[in-house]
Amino acid sequence: MSAARPVSPVAADVRVETRTEEGLTATARAAIGPGEPVFTGHYPDFPIFPGVCVLECVRRAATDGSAAPHPARLAAVESARFAGAVYPGDTLSLSLTWRRTAGGLRCDATAATERGRTATVRLRFAYPGDTR
Repeated sequence: MSAARPVSPVAADVRVETRTEEGLTATARAAIGPGEPVFTGHYPDFPIFPGVCVLECVRRAATDGSAAPHPARLAAVESARFAGAVYPGDTLSLSLTWRRTAGGLRCDATAATERGRTATVRLRFAYPGDTR
């Protein structure tokens, strides 16, 4: 029996493009096409990519095995601040910076389109077996 595939509201492919050798920074991109399922019900006459979907793109980039510096599980979204809208046809550029903490890893991320920053996000990750 295969493992269940995670459910996501985002159809876009989130691709990790670069990662530093020490694994503490990475960049990723996601092309947000007009066919994203969330555009159907999120302001039908003026579609905007919901903030939770921007968070999902950051989470997917951060948990991609080619981006994360160490196997870890998402423990918390510590903060998220949204600064601009993402529209159909935009490319979401993600920049992730990792740092080790006493309890695991912290990932500080920014999301931007060609118009500028859309969000800043801080995620906390725990090492496998840590129940925090």
